[in-house]
Order: sequence, then structure tokens, then C-alpha cells
Amino acid sequence: MSEDLILEMKNITKTFPGVRALSNVNLKVKRGEIHSLCGENGAGKSTLMNVLSGVYPYKSYDGDIILNNELCRFHNIKQSELKGIVIIHQELALIPLLSIAENMFLGNEQVKGAKIIDWRKTQVKAKEMLDRVGLKNEDVNQQVNTIGVGKQQLVEIAKALAKNVSLLILDEPTASLNDEESNNLLNIILQLKEEGVTSIIISHKLRELTKVSDRITVIRDGEVIKTLDKKTDEFSEPVIIKSMVGRELTQIYPKRENCPIGKEIFKVANWNVYHPEDNTIKIIDNVNFHVNSGEVVGLVGLMGAGRTELAMSIFGKSYGQKISGNIYIHGKKIKIETVKDAINNKIAYTSEDRKTYGLVLTDSIMHNMSMASLRNLFSSKNGVLDKNKEVKETTLNSKKFGIKAPSINSKADTLSGGNQQKVVLAKWIMAAPDILILDEPTRGIDVGAKHEIYQLINELAENGKAVIVISSEMPEAIGVSDRVYVLNEGRIIGELEGSEMSPEAIMTQIIRDTKKRGRD
Repeated sequence: MSEDLILEMKNITKTFPGVRALSNVNLKVKRGEIHSLCGENGAGKSTLMNVLSGVYPYKSYDGDIILNNELCRFHNIKQSELKGIVIIHQELALIPLLSIAENMFLGNEQVKGAKIIDWRKTQVKAKEMLDRVGLKNEDVNQQVNTIGVGKQQLVEIAKALAKNVSLLILDEPTASLNDEESNNLLNIILQLKEEGVTSIIISHKLRELTKVSDRITVIRDGEVIKTLDKKTDEFSEPVIIKSMVGRELTQIYPKRENCPIGKEIFKVANWNVYHPEDNTIKIIDNVNFHVNSGEVVGLVGLMGAGRTELAMSIFGKSYGQKISGNIYIHGKKIKIETVKDAINNKIAYTSEDRKTYGLVLTDSIMHNMSMASLRNLFSSKNGVLDKNKEVKETTLNSKKFGIKAPSINSKADTLSGGNQQKVVLAKWIMAAPDILILDEPTRGIDVGAKHEIYQLINELAENGKAVIVISSEMPEAIGVSDRVYVLNEGRIIGELEGSEMSPEAIMTQIIRDTKKRGRD
């Protein structure tokens, strides 16, 4: 192995029952570089990193791992960490009710004497690590669930630094972050590069990858397609996309054609919601909006603006208390007290948190896809489930949505994040709703699958549905929507449509409103 390489993975092959996830993959990572992996969902990116970090132990795969010119055979994560490899998964591995310091040194306890925890040393070292990732003013003794997701991601990196990391693996590190938090995190990674830490990043956000990466390796269907070097190759999104999906995507947000906007289908009037644990805190303040037939409406705003809280409170009062206001469907006032009421009135909601609210992870793809449609779509005259019809419909929709799995009987927790998201979307489309609320529908999904979902949104609009899209990525919300409502601190502060819609126009409204409220 060349002296400038920290890592070489040779002929890595990994097979699951019925699926070859990796096929003779070769990867070389230079010492001190930021090396990114990209590819469609299910391409094998996370699987490759799980092999490297010992999540998938030696002998569960074929091939060799050479780290710092040494052949390594990791049987668990602990062994890889002792060699300086630390992986931060997309789903953060923090314990909410423990402090920042306790989380940082869980499994890496600072001890004295007869293995007694040295709390002073723990706190001092925790503070030192937080300083390195830009969290100088954080109290290391506060519960980790009291800080935002962006700061929690930095705590994970600080935790890795405390283990003397030399090779840091980050799996979708910015998937749950807003633009400001994402930029902050990327700057920290660039800073660590200056300190000699090598990073491997898995991400679907190509704009971020081209910004910070020295090299990008594209994986498709378990094989390496190419590695691009910023110094010698064209480092552009179109080139990366073509390598990922095997074709050119001429338009990221496909146009909607022959889709006239019809009459009003859905209306929310004077909607108020209070915090579920404190009935003195108003989260949603007198919100009014409507959606027409064949129309896609975006809800945009900064993190904490109340978009998800608004959506969940509408969907069967899934969030909040002291909820007041009216909902109208086709001009008729509708009373919705439960999720069942919402489904019966043909409202669907796909949650931004698919693992908690979207899926039963230990159940099959088939059961997850059919659960919202059992009574209306699958029950026979005697109220007995028509299993043949359930199998047929879920198989057809699994193919339609491009869900990569050995069969519809595979459990949901065996799927990649993007394929899990496709199962959630398929579940609600099968319920044949008239109103769809899509909360971060493309989070953690590759560019090819995003394009497919954008086309699906267009198809829903063309079929006369009313579609509401919540997205933290303003270009995405603008790209798929006919109109957008701008939210700030639980209130709708503006409405934009057509050529009026731009990230600059949205941010201008938010800044003006924030300043106005500050003066008031």
C-alpha cells in the first residue's frame, strides 16, 4: 500500500439472503483527505462502511481491509475504534436523558483507581472536545436532549475525537440539519482535515460533497463506478448524477404539464395549537391556508417555525393540546379528532421521522405498505383480509416505487433509509387519499429517487389531489410547488407563487417578521 494511503479495501463482497450488496469493491482513501461516497439508495455505501467499522464482522464478508499498511480483521466496532476508526451513523447514537459528558464517554469512561469513574476528568475532557467542534459555551452537564439536532451531531464528532480518531466516517451527517447547521458541520470537518483527521462522508447532498470533498467515489448496485478527483476531473453535479443513476437527469424538478388547478379541496381556518406539555405556550398561532385540486403547496420556514407541528396537529391531533380552529374538505366543515378520522376523510401524512411514526420496523414491507388500506382496499365482504389481493397490490407498488429488497416479506428494518421512505410513501398512496401532507419526503434519499418522487408528486397533482410539501431545502420546496406559505414562529407570515418564489424572498420575509416581533 502506498505511503500516502491510510486505507485500502480490496475486493470486498458482502451478501445478504437473496441479495449481493457489494461485489468486489475496491476503495483507496488518502491520508488527510475528505473522501465522499455517493450512490442511489441501496447502492451499498453504508454496507461498505459497516464492513470497515466492524459492524459486519470479519468472515461475514470476503475481501481485505488494509489500514496504515496493516491487514485488519475486525470482529466488532470496539476493535476498529482501537485502530482509530470511528463511524457516526445517520441515526444518532446518543442517550437522551444522559448528559453531554456522559454520552461522550459512554464506553470510553475516564476512570481512576479501581475502575471508578473520574467525573472531574470526564467533564474537563468533554469541555476540551466540545471546544474543538465549536461548542465552547455548552454546559457538559446538561441533558443531551435539551440541545438541537445540529449540536447533537457535533457532540457525536466530539465523542469521536475523544477516542483519538484518525479515520472518521460520517453517514448522512447533514440529513436532519438546516442550511446554517449544515454549513457549520462542514466547516468543522474541513477544520479536522487541517488537524490531520481523514474523513469519509456518505451523503446525497451533492452540492455539499462537491464543496468539501477531495475525491468522490460513486457506487452503483454494489460496484464502484468511478472515483473523481477534484484536482484532475470535472467535479460537477451532472457528472456525479449520471454516474450514480446511469443516465442524465436533464431537469431536477420535472415540469407539470396539462394539470389545471381546480377548486378548493382543503382549507384550514383559524388554527391554534399549544405545546403538548405546557398549555401556556402557543406553538401554532391563528394559521389559515388552503389547497386546491391539482395544486402543490409548500410550507417553508426555518427549523422551529412550526411546520411539522402544524401538519401533525391537523392529522388527527397527533401533536399538541388545546387545539382550535376548523378544517374544511370540499367546502364542508369536518371534525377530525383522531388519526382514524383523518384517514377516513382521505387525509394522509408522511412523517419526517419515518422510523418512529412511519413504519413498524420489525414487520414486513408488505404489512407496512398495506396497514393504512386494510379496511377500504383489502377486506372481503365478510371482513376477512384478502391475502391474495394484499400480496398482489403490495408487490405492484413495491415495483412501482423501486423498493430494493429480496421480497415484500423482508422486514422494514433491513432496508436502507431511502427504501424505508419509499415504503412510507407507498403506504399512503395505496390508501387513495385526496389530501397528502408530505413532511420532508426526500430526506435521506438519493438524487435519482428524489426525481422519481418529484414525478410522483406531479402525478398526484395531475390526478386532482391536493398536495402539501414540507421541506427544509428551500430550492426543493420552490421547485415542486405552485405556491408556498412562509411560516415563522408558528404563524403564516407570507404567501408566494410563481416567479415570486425564491430562497431570497422567503428569507427576506422571515427576517422582516423576526425584526418586527423583536421591536414589538
